[in-house]
Amino acid sequence: MNKPENKKHWTKTQLLSDVVTNKNIIVKGKHSYYSDCWDEGFEQSVVRYLLGDELTCNSTPRWKVDKLYIGNYVCIAAEVVILMGGNHNHRTDWFSLYPFMEHIEESYIGKGDTHLGDACWLGMRSMIMPGVTIGEGAVIAANSVVTKDVEPYSVVGGNPAKHIKYRFPEETIAKLLSFDMYNWSEAKFESLRPIICSSDLPQLEIAIQQYDIACTTD
Repeated sequence: MNKPENKKHWTKTQLLSDVVTNKNIIVKGKHSYYSDCWDEGFEQSVVRYLLGDELTCNSTPRWKVDKLYIGNYVCIAAEVVILMGGNHNHRTDWFSLYPFMEHIEESYIGKGDTHLGDACWLGMRSMIMPGVTIGEGAVIAANSVVTKDVEPYSVVGGNPAKHIKYRFPEETIAKLLSFDMYNWSEAKFESLRPIICSSDLPQLEIAIQQYDIACTTD
């Protein structure tokens, strides 16, 4: 018997640029994906808005709705949760944590926009709290709860997530950030992709120089 085409499977992913419709979610590029193995997909299950989602998008918000910025080549594993606008109404500095509707506007303290940097990887069932910035190439370990910014090319894990290590030496990270490769043209990235998929930094530098020279002489 043939399996139904819509059957969930590990090998199936959603390209975010194809499925995101929420105006508060800004997706850069066409390569970021979500592994929607079991749930209803990225916009319905991962991004948790209390204000600013499909149910409230046509109503006037009580406060500025936080935005989610997603870089290119971002990898989001199954069952990740990204907590967004409207979820910060439990005031720990008040005697009561309860979000009484009569005082809902005073109770809200926005955390700001959330940023997922280019080529970061969010592990399975990790949770990203509001207002966090995850740097380029960072790795979030499975089941981690990220409560503060994560540096580029670092690995964090735990609850709350703590720094575990950097993926590369400091000078290598500085070089990678200076290349700004996730803002290259599609043609340049595709041409240099075989070397990007390696750990040979000197060869990558040479390849970039050769590509740039070739482009200026054409």
